[in-house]
Amino acid sequence: MKQRFSALQLLKLLLLLQPPLPRALREALCPEPCNCVPDGALRCPGPTAGLTRLSLAYLPVKVIPSQAFRGLNEVIKIKLYGNGFEEVQSHAFNGTTLTSLELKENVHLEKMHNGAFRGATGPKTLDISSTKLQALPSYGLESIQRLIATSSYSLKKLPSRETFVNLLEATLTYPSHCCAFRNLPTKEQNFSHSISENFSKQCESTVRKVNNKTLYSSMLAESELSGWDYEYGFCLPKTPRCAPEPDAFNPCEDIMGYDFLRVLIWLINILAIMGNMTVLFVLLTSRYKLTVPRFLMCNLSFADFCMGLYLLLIASVDSQTKGQYYNHAIDWQTGSGCSTAGFFTVFASELSVYTLTVITLERWHTITYAIHLDQKLRLRHAILIMLGGWLFSSLIAMLPLVGVSNYMKVSICFPMDVETTLSQVYILTILILNVVAFFIICACYIKIYFAVRNPELMATNKDTKIAKKMAILIFTDFTCMAPISFFAISAAFKVPLITVTNSKVLLVLFYPINSCANPFLYAIFTKTFQRDFFLLLSKFGCCKRRAELYRRKDFSAYTSNCKNGFTGSNKPSQSTLKLSTLHCQGTALLDKTRYTEC
Repeated sequence: MKQRFSALQLLKLLLLLQPPLPRALREALCPEPCNCVPDGALRCPGPTAGLTRLSLAYLPVKVIPSQAFRGLNEVIKIKLYGNGFEEVQSHAFNGTTLTSLELKENVHLEKMHNGAFRGATGPKTLDISSTKLQALPSYGLESIQRLIATSSYSLKKLPSRETFVNLLEATLTYPSHCCAFRNLPTKEQNFSHSISENFSKQCESTVRKVNNKTLYSSMLAESELSGWDYEYGFCLPKTPRCAPEPDAFNPCEDIMGYDFLRVLIWLINILAIMGNMTVLFVLLTSRYKLTVPRFLMCNLSFADFCMGLYLLLIASVDSQTKGQYYNHAIDWQTGSGCSTAGFFTVFASELSVYTLTVITLERWHTITYAIHLDQKLRLRHAILIMLGGWLFSSLIAMLPLVGVSNYMKVSICFPMDVETTLSQVYILTILILNVVAFFIICACYIKIYFAVRNPELMATNKDTKIAKKMAILIFTDFTCMAPISFFAISAAFKVPLITVTNSKVLLVLFYPINSCANPFLYAIFTKTFQRDFFLLLSKFGCCKRRAELYRRKDFSAYTSNCKNGFTGSNKPSQSTLKLSTLHCQGTALLDKTRYTEC
């Protein structure tokens, strides 16, 4: 204990005897005429003769207050980097005439007041790299010719393009921000619409003089041409140089690149949402027993309903950001909105494809084993199968949220980021599974067609009718899966097969076609669904006569006659009975009675 006390005393004595920091070092940290109060405000009052540059680094001050540099009339460059600044207040640079202002590497700087440059002339160059600024001041940006904002990830929105009237060069963090300077209004692209007629004539006169100088340079002495040195670059429209430039995945356009797509996406998403909501409501409120086909149809309708929600979300954001998407791109693509939309579309597309495959396999199994009632798929089996589909679809949709690819790559929120091998495997897996599902569906429909095709039981025109209906079902499946394949191949191999602009046409016209067509092909156009629909309406006092007609129909008699259409001496053989049953079930299946049993 005694030795410990002696050591502490010795340490205190050494600290007391330590010489103070040299004046040069103290002035280097906070040079005159500045006053740097730790955790306080920075003040550099003037005047100071001959001081044209001011550099302050690694100071613990937190605020650049109003009038902080008042009196420093001769200072043209201020460099404040690596300090602890958190805020720049209004009129902070009042009275200064700046060509350059550097605020880079102030990693805690979050707020710059809108009037920070009020009372100041300049700056012409502004560097705010590696800060947490969320917005630039709305006043005083007119004089900026060069803007540097690299690694400024919190700066997701820029002021309007019209604010940067003299900007010549910008080096930013996000490529989408460069779109603001690329998409100039027409009146700025054509200088004759933005300058007066007299100024236009002056430009033309200047150009003629410069051309004449070239003509007469061989005849006159150089000294005689000294008055001909005119700068005529100002006559041309200004397009600032900007980096990083937008890439193929994020072009300078709105979410919906074409006006006709804006109209179509609203029509399609409303159709998908209303159609599938109607099917779900009718099926779930029907007084009839919940059979396997009905259960599967409910799952398919829910998946397609989710696809409608995805389209609704995309359409809503597009309408809100029209014309200025570049200013909302970062918030949208990196925020929860795009992640939610991406989850919806992947979950919906995978669950829809999975359910379509199960429905097709169930129909094929029912027809193939028509007389083997013990091999019939039960509802409990269907529930377990669809539970697996829900888990699989949820897992596939959730992987981009935990780092396996992501939904931030493109504005339509598809998982197209393949920077890692795991992400490439993920995209290719989705592609392969969808292609396999498509071939399974095609193979099953072909087998169903040949199973129900029997010359003794149906005419050739009925064969043609069945074939056409199968073709419609396969075509809608193909047109839905083809865009998925395009997107997957494009992303997986980092070589876009189609541009994002063109892919949006596929997104609206083909990608959701199943979500719109399924409720009609598998439910709404069927006689059984129409029966349930009118019976439901009759409960609310509507269409009572039509509902009564459906009640009088003897469906059980029709089913009995369909399965046992021979009596007495004409009693059929087992094989003929099977063919008759196949015909019954096949006709019911393909005659748009998809969600009920024969």
